[in-house]
Amino acid sequence: MEEPARLVCWFTKGTTATVELPEQENPQLVRDLAGGLIGLIHPHGRVDAETTVREFVRATRLFAAATAKRGHVGGASALTRPGLVEQLWVTGAAHESMIRRMLASFDQDTQALRPEVRALVTGRAYNQRCRRDSKPLLPYDETVWSRLQEVCQAEIQEAWSQFRQALAAAEKVRDPYQHGWSYENLCWWMLRHGPENAVSLGQRAGWTPTMAYYRMGRGGDAQRACTALFPSPSVVIAYQLLFGAYTGIVPDGIADLGVEDLEWAGDAAMLVNYLKGRTAEESLTLSPRAVRLVERWLEHSSLSRRFADRTEAAQLWLRHDYTRVGVWRTGTSLHDSIQRWVIRAGLTATDGKPLRIHRHSIRTSFESHRDRRNWFGSGRGRIDPNHSPRVEGDHYLTAATPAQKDALEPIVEEAQGDLLRKALPPTVLSDDDLAELAGNLPEFVAQLGLDDAAIAELVGGQRDVFVAACADPLAGVHGPKGKPCPARPWVCLLCPLSLFAPRHAANLLRMKAFFARQWHQMPAAQFIGVFGPYAHRIEQILTSYDPAELARLATVICDTDDEIPLYPEERTT
Repeated sequence: MEEPARLVCWFTKGTTATVELPEQENPQLVRDLAGGLIGLIHPHGRVDAETTVREFVRATRLFAAATAKRGHVGGASALTRPGLVEQLWVTGAAHESMIRRMLASFDQDTQALRPEVRALVTGRAYNQRCRRDSKPLLPYDETVWSRLQEVCQAEIQEAWSQFRQALAAAEKVRDPYQHGWSYENLCWWMLRHGPENAVSLGQRAGWTPTMAYYRMGRGGDAQRACTALFPSPSVVIAYQLLFGAYTGIVPDGIADLGVEDLEWAGDAAMLVNYLKGRTAEESLTLSPRAVRLVERWLEHSSLSRRFADRTEAAQLWLRHDYTRVGVWRTGTSLHDSIQRWVIRAGLTATDGKPLRIHRHSIRTSFESHRDRRNWFGSGRGRIDPNHSPRVEGDHYLTAATPAQKDALEPIVEEAQGDLLRKALPPTVLSDDDLAELAGNLPEFVAQLGLDDAAIAELVGGQRDVFVAACADPLAGVHGPKGKPCPARPWVCLLCPLSLFAPRHAANLLRMKAFFARQWHQMPAAQFIGVFGPYAHRIEQILTSYDPAELARLATVICDTDDEIPLYPEERTT
């Protein structure tokens, strides 16, 4: 009698498991899926637990039995798109994900799947993992949110200081096997040979683990040198949490980032491309502080990338565990590791208990506490364009702190008034209209309460703000009332206080050229969200000007950022 096929697995915790493969039906398909599963198990992949492997095998058995009932004969290479679609539709979310992953892993090694089946396997899942009765995650309150970021910043700064000190120490000393096991000598050795611990160093000298432990001062200097030069899982947790707090990127998008997903857009701007579990690839322009954090991490992990293999070094969150020399880890940090980090850091919730870190709560807190002052004039109606209005309201608008709820009604009233003001047509006047401003636009003058002195300043150009004349720069439409308006030049295009005269035509053309440059350097979706409404309004305004005069002015426009008052981060390349 033929022996049944078995899968023998070794896990990082030192355990092993032997799993029998179900070959009663479609044995070739079962073996193909098992081959794909091997590519998912550690060290080839992230599957690293016996229970998970057995669940994959169970999914294989059910899938093979179901396809056999539907008339399928042969291995994975014989699967057809219609047959696979029909089966995946009636498969649960967890097992569908497992089948897709095993087929993708099998195809990566063999290239045996049909092209249409390959496209289906790597596409979006039909069954989404969600609970309709789940409650939205509440954001952390202001105190806890600030404390979380402070703790991350402190740990990162401490680790960075130790890294710089270890590099400096390694330049001054010599081989520890000849000149002693000092901290400086150990830094020198690891800088040239990679991470080590007391046991691995002792093996080179022929010592037993116990001998190495005591001859190196109980291994303290070796551990200190290794963790200083090669970021540990604890340090990476701080980097990942702070990066999420700075960007609001979903946890799975952060965990799967690679170095090649970071793209520079100019000298100071960086784009990050990431995958969201329920959508396709997305991109985000990082804020200046997020850019600085990424730059710090890339330099901090640069030595680790020299000694890791090419595949691991290509991942962004590369880390080394001192207890397992030569084992590099990437991707997301385990929940238990994060909670141990919380306890060690002394982070507590409002009830005094250790803070429960839920990485989706970090995204919710980012959206809840983010600075929305730059949202004025944006046509983007939701926080995330992939959300339906219902999901947006349930997960973000209702997830508010008490202080935010108290301020909700004034915010809604202000937003409604802002929408009404932006719906008004622009006020574009000729030179003759300006001379008779009070007579030609009595409602405009009465509404703003302009006196003769204010009208004279408008006509004379004393109230010009680059693309327009402002009826009242202290009105507080875009900032504190009674103080000069802080709005950026393009915001004036949609402001109800703006008055456009012939003398503003040249600056309007300069602003239009600026929009064109931004269009070429920004992703289309981001441009539409940031500048789309203003680009549309400027076209509407320019139709009121003399085409001949605009054509003449276009010949003298230099089309450079030097013609527009911009902050350094707003300049185009």
